[in-house]
Amino acid sequence: QVQLVESGGGLVQAGDSLRLSCALSGRTDRTYAVGWFRQAPGMEREFVSRITWSGDFAFYGDGMKGRFSISVDNAKSVVYLQIENLKPEDTALYRCTAAQGYSSYLSTARGYDYWGQGTQVTVSS
Repeated sequence: QVQLVESGGGLVQAGDSLRLSCALSGRTDRTYAVGWFRQAPGMEREFVSRITWSGDFAFYGDGMKGRFSISVDNAKSVVYLQIENLKPEDTALYRCTAAQGYSSYLSTARGYDYWGQGTQVTVSS
């Protein structure tokens, strides 16, 4: 019911900033929240952030509060993830995901229903 397409990734230098975009289409009226996850090769998938579609509430994963900022533009049906002071350890495939309703699992992949293909962020030293 909801399609998501990420963009904005690329190869950047440590210390750079990057804004990732997640464009939603379809039944966005059924969307409760949009989240960002990332996964590096050989590493576990990691929760980055989530935001309610209304924009009223944002939540960040452990260690993500300082350099990451999530926002939503409802008029454009786009969710952004701003990353400041990028570090090599931020290198990962970043994926956005939509949840149709509230649950207690919104900090895990289990809580979401639809996923984008991801955008790759690679940070060099």
